[in-house]
Amino acid sequence: MRFQMKKVSSPLLATVPVVVLLLLAALNPPRALGVPSYARQTGLACSGCHYAPPELNPAGRRFKLLGYVDRGDDTKVVTSEGSKTHAALNLLAALPLSVMLETSFTATKSPQPGTQNGNFEFPQDISLFLAGAWTSNVGSFLQVTYDAQADHFSMDNTDIRYANKTKLGGKELVYGLDLNNNPTLEDLWNTTPAWGYPWIASDVAPTPNATPIINGPLAQDVAGIGGYAMWNSHLYLDLALYRSEHVGALQPNPGLGFPVNIVGVAPYWRVAWQESTGTTQFMIGSYGMHLKSTNGLINNGAGDLYDGYTDWAFDTQYDRTLFRKDILSLRGTYIRENSNLASSANTGAASPGGHHLNTFMPNAEFHFGNRYTGTFGWFITSGTADPLLYPPTVPVTGNFNGDPRSAGYIANFSYWPWQNLQLAAQYTAYTRFNGGSTNYDGAGRNASANNTVYLDAKFVF
Repeated sequence: MRFQMKKVSSPLLATVPVVVLLLLAALNPPRALGVPSYARQTGLACSGCHYAPPELNPAGRRFKLLGYVDRGDDTKVVTSEGSKTHAALNLLAALPLSVMLETSFTATKSPQPGTQNGNFEFPQDISLFLAGAWTSNVGSFLQVTYDAQADHFSMDNTDIRYANKTKLGGKELVYGLDLNNNPTLEDLWNTTPAWGYPWIASDVAPTPNATPIINGPLAQDVAGIGGYAMWNSHLYLDLALYRSEHVGALQPNPGLGFPVNIVGVAPYWRVAWQESTGTTQFMIGSYGMHLKSTNGLINNGAGDLYDGYTDWAFDTQYDRTLFRKDILSLRGTYIRENSNLASSANTGAASPGGHHLNTFMPNAEFHFGNRYTGTFGWFITSGTADPLLYPPTVPVTGNFNGDPRSAGYIANFSYWPWQNLQLAAQYTAYTRFNGGSTNYDGAGRNASANNTVYLDAKFVF
């Protein structure tokens, strides 16, 4: 059951009880706070692999590259050498399980018509993780999440890996296979969409309609398999193929009601080059995806009419250690999407002809040791106007002029009194939303009405 707050004259006043709650959590945390399963497996605190979760440091990137299987010297393992007719057994003494509880508060500058403002969600969600080594070469990050709004558990981000090492040209070559359900989830850096900024997000506040296909629409809705390699800790390559899965829908998959039904397979590619010194890490790379899709049904009666998407992206990340423990991180990604929406045009969901989107998302973060971080990021989206693709008649979520342009910034401050308790405050401001600064939905709502204060607490154990 969702906790219903009384109506207040200002949404910001409603933040007072939540601020008190979060401060009390920091000053009087639960006594029985465990540590995540990766930490139990490796014997390292979260800061051993993270600047601050989810941002990976070099050790964390290597841990993920090697399949989540590294273990501490004192990790208890049940082993058996087996026989000629039985495979060897290599198990952790305890299952690699973790739990996360997230509670949050969201207030927009102006209420969404007909709803309360100042939403306190307890919980926003609860996640169960199977995260750690399965064998000496296979490990996982497998997440199942309870969504309080949908009131059920469902598959969330899932990444299962096989990894091994050899030599190529006298240099180390790490290679592996990867199963996942979200393109870019397998990536090692915090510039691609799955693990990029913002680190937290409200499930209540309005968000712009237009986004590239690689930036979220396929998350947990596809299944993919691929191979990857890292040579000499410098050159990283990744290639994967995806199919639509539609968790919770009928199987075999008819595609009913889903805007994306992949025709054949959708290839995803990634290339990156990294350099490291004792105090700096630098990466520059590119990634992308191409897919053909039918809209609404697998067999939509449109013959050979498909929606085609090609996303090209460039990204970079720079981390520098300052004052021994403090870290400055600079990141950015640019995504260009070219599309031809013939299938959607056939059903009246888009105009005929080519479309494009341009998305730019840079951010800068400063880590004060491993307890405090402050992050500031921008987002800018522009592209082809289309009143059928971006409908003008819906209050709050509509595009009155059919223009996909949106822009703004996100400021976040996070505090870890303990490494398995995160308290965060985030402010999102829009200078443009769904194509306009004023009356963007045709119902009198301005972009700034969606400016959002978001408070979040995560307990992980």
